[in-house]
Amino acid sequence: AAVAAESSTGTWTTVWTDGLTSLDRYKGRCYHIEPVPGEENQYIAYVAYPLDLFEEGSVTNMFTSIVGNVFGFKALRALRLEDLRIPPAYSKTFQGPPHGIQVERDKLNKYGRPLLGCTIKPKLGLSAKNYGRAVYE
Repeated sequence: AAVAAESSTGTWTTVWTDGLTSLDRYKGRCYHIEPVPGEENQYIAYVAYPLDLFEEGSVTNMFTSIVGNVFGFKALRALRLEDLRIPPAYSKTFQGPPHGIQVERDKLNKYGRPLLGCTIKPKLGLSAKNYGRAVYE
């Protein structure tokens, strides 16, 4: 239940905006919990979120809402997302990329191999020269 709240409408402190809307409409709900077979103090929690919590057509918003803050939740020693089911009505709101892989390959002049991306760490504090080196590597 704490994971469902933390990843939807819950917060660790009282905020002045709490009374401005009915949060029930946006609350994530834990509808089933079962122990992990053979593991002590480990559980599988099934959480459902109302679609009103998410911005239509935004994969980023959906993932940020579900996993953005909750993985830093100090009440848990470990947390893992095992499965995600998206209702067809919501997945139809995703428009996909503005163009296909061929356009990306043409822009990069890279063919016949996978295109990979990553987040450079540290993402702040590097000089332009060192940031460029890290990106190139």
